[in-house]
Amino acid sequence: MDSIAILDFGSQYAQIIARRVREAQVYCELFPWDASMEQILAIQPKGFILSGGPKSVYEEGAPYIQDFIFKTGLPILGICYGMQALTYALGGQVDPSAQREYGPAEIEPTIPGTMLDVVSKVWMSHGDRITKLPEGFIALARSGNSPFAAMGDMQRKYFGVQFHPEVHHTPNGEKLLKHFVVEICGVKPDWTPASIIEESVSRIRKQVGRERVLAAVSGGVDSSVAAALVHKAIGDQLVAVFVDTGLLRKNEGGQVASAFRNHLHAELITVDASEEFFSGLKGITEPEEKRKIVGEKFIRVFEAEAKQLGQPRFLVQGTIYPDVVESSGPERDKAERIKSHHNVGGLPEDMQFELVEPLRYLFKDEVRAVGEALGLPESLVWRQPFPGPGLTVRCLGEVTRERVARLQAADAILLEELSKAGFFGKHSSSSSSTAGRTNVSQAFVVLLPVRSVGVMGDQRTYQETAAIRAVTTEDFMTADWARLPHDLLATVSNRIVNEVDGINRVVYDITSKPPATIEWE
Repeated sequence: MDSIAILDFGSQYAQIIARRVREAQVYCELFPWDASMEQILAIQPKGFILSGGPKSVYEEGAPYIQDFIFKTGLPILGICYGMQALTYALGGQVDPSAQREYGPAEIEPTIPGTMLDVVSKVWMSHGDRITKLPEGFIALARSGNSPFAAMGDMQRKYFGVQFHPEVHHTPNGEKLLKHFVVEICGVKPDWTPASIIEESVSRIRKQVGRERVLAAVSGGVDSSVAAALVHKAIGDQLVAVFVDTGLLRKNEGGQVASAFRNHLHAELITVDASEEFFSGLKGITEPEEKRKIVGEKFIRVFEAEAKQLGQPRFLVQGTIYPDVVESSGPERDKAERIKSHHNVGGLPEDMQFELVEPLRYLFKDEVRAVGEALGLPESLVWRQPFPGPGLTVRCLGEVTRERVARLQAADAILLEELSKAGFFGKHSSSSSSTAGRTNVSQAFVVLLPVRSVGVMGDQRTYQETAAIRAVTTEDFMTADWARLPHDLLATVSNRIVNEVDGINRVVYDITSKPPATIEWE
C-alpha cells in the first residue's frame, strides 16, 4: 500500500497532520524526526511531511532532517519548523522575526496555479522566518510578516509553508495536504474502511496462526470494534470476555452483552468481578494509582479466565492511536506522559499475554467507520466513549459502591436528557430537531469529593458536588466544551439534585482540551 511518512519535530499538531492525510484516504505513519532509516523506509513512503516544532533551527540539539531523506529523491513538504529545517539544510537563511506571528493571518500567492491557490486565511505559529531561499527555490506566497510564507523547488518537488494547513483555523488547508500527497507524491487514495479491514485481517491471521485468542470487551467502541475485527479474521478461535467491574454506566453490562451476542454471534463469557475491584480500590484516591490497580485487576481476571480456557496465548485490546500518544507509548518516547491508559501504560510487567491491537494506529473516526463496515449496530459504534478504568476516573477521591451508584444515577439522567434533546449520535447534528446545534462528542458526570451546604425542604444538607462535562471534538486529541442550552442544563441539574441521594450541587465544566484533558483524572 502506498504511504506517506510524517516526521515529528515536536509539534502539538503532528497527530492532526496524520489525521488530515488519512482523511484524504492515504495511509501515513508518524515517526520521531530521528527515527532510523530502516524504520521509516519500511513503510515504503512516496513522500515526506515535516511537522512544526517549538525549537529554533540554530538551537543546540535542534532537530534536523537526516541525510537519507534527501537521498531518496522523494517529494518533501515542510510545515513551519519543517520549512525552516528544510531551508537550513539546503543552504538558505533563517532568522528571528522582529514580530512573532501567532494566530490568524492572510497569505497572498505570488505565482498562480500552485497548491497555494486553495488557501488565503491561514494559522501561523512561529518566531523565526526565512530571509533567504535555498538555491533552486522560488517564493510561492507571502504574508504581512513573512516575505516567504510558502516556497517551492519544482524540480525536486520540495515545498515549505510557514503556516499550519492541518488545523481547522486554516480553511481548505486539508486540500493543500491532499494535493501534495495525491498529486505531487502520486499516492493512490485507497486507505478506506474496506482496505483497513482487509489489511487487519491479514495481519491478525499472521500474528496468531491457529492459536486461541481472548478479547477484552469493556463495552466501549474501541474494544468492540477490535473484537469484531479479530472475529472476522479467526472466527471461533476467539473467545470474548466481558468483565463486569461494577464501574460501568447504569445498566451497561446487560446492554453490552446483548449487543455483542446478537450482532457478532461470538462466544462471550461474562465475569462479575465487582467485589475484587472495589476491595482493590479501597482507600485509594491518587488517580494514577487507581488506573494502575484497575489495569492490573483486568489482566489478573483475564489470566484466571485463560486458565479455565486452556491458556490462550493472545489478548485483544482496543488500543487506539490517541491512547498511545497520551500514554507516551514506545512510538512517542519523547512525549510527556499525560496519563496512563489501562491498555497502554497501566499493564503489569509480568503479564502472561501477547497483545493483539488491530486499532493501534487508527483514530476514533476511523474506528467508527471500520465498525460500521463490519456490520456492528449504530447504537454500539456511536456510543459514548468510555475510559478503560471505568468510573474510577470520574469518581474523584475514594471509589466506593455507594459513591459509584450515586455517580451512575446522575450520569444516567444527563445522558437521558441529552438524548431526548437530540445531542447524541451519528445523525444528531443534522436532524431537524437540532438544526444549528453542535453534536456532543462526549458527555458525562464527574462526582467530586467536595461537600457543600445546601437547603432541601427547609433542612440543611451537606452533600457532594456533581460536575457535568460535555465536549465537542473530531479526533479527541483536542476538544472544546459544548455550548449546551441553559434550559437543558437547568433541567439536568434540577433532576440530579432531586432524584439522586447525596448530591446537592451541580456545576458545568467550561474548560477546553488543552489545557485540560477530557476526563478529570
